[in-house]
Amino acid sequence: MNDQMLDTDDSEEEDSGPVQQPRLWQGNGWTARVIKNDDDEGWAVAMYKDGEPEPALVGPWTMGRDKKNPKPLDVNAFNTLIKTASEVIRRHEQHMHAILHKNLYIFTEQGELKVTLDIVPDDDDPYAMLAATDEMGEQVARVRVAPTFKLTPSSAQAWVEADFRAPR
Repeated sequence: MNDQMLDTDDSEEEDSGPVQQPRLWQGNGWTARVIKNDDDEGWAVAMYKDGEPEPALVGPWTMGRDKKNPKPLDVNAFNTLIKTASEVIRRHEQHMHAILHKNLYIFTEQGELKVTLDIVPDDDDPYAMLAATDEMGEQVARVRVAPTFKLTPSSAQAWVEADFRAPR
């Protein structure tokens, strides 16, 4: 009966604190899991952001001294992996923002216009908003366009010359 009480106490301790095992570390919103590398005979480490089903980063992991098993995770390696995985996510977000939000400037008889294209990647009804803003920051026009609309200096100029009617 004492053994059962000890088992229960141990599991409560594991649930309340961060996991810090040789092949599994958790903390600071991240989980690092050392896994067998399917591509070769080595090891890899997968970094998961809490709540995400897919790893943000998978990379090679160092072999241990026995040249068979992986090197155990430690606090320094875990912190480095967090920094690297966070940078991967940040770059992905910047890339997605660059794809979904474009802008350029064109010159018209009325002055400079900033033309923006903001794509809304909705699963059911994707679309984009094409807008023009004058030098004072006032919105001159805004229309809904296909998400495939290509914003170029010539397409922006054509839109302005067509009195801001939605391009087809």
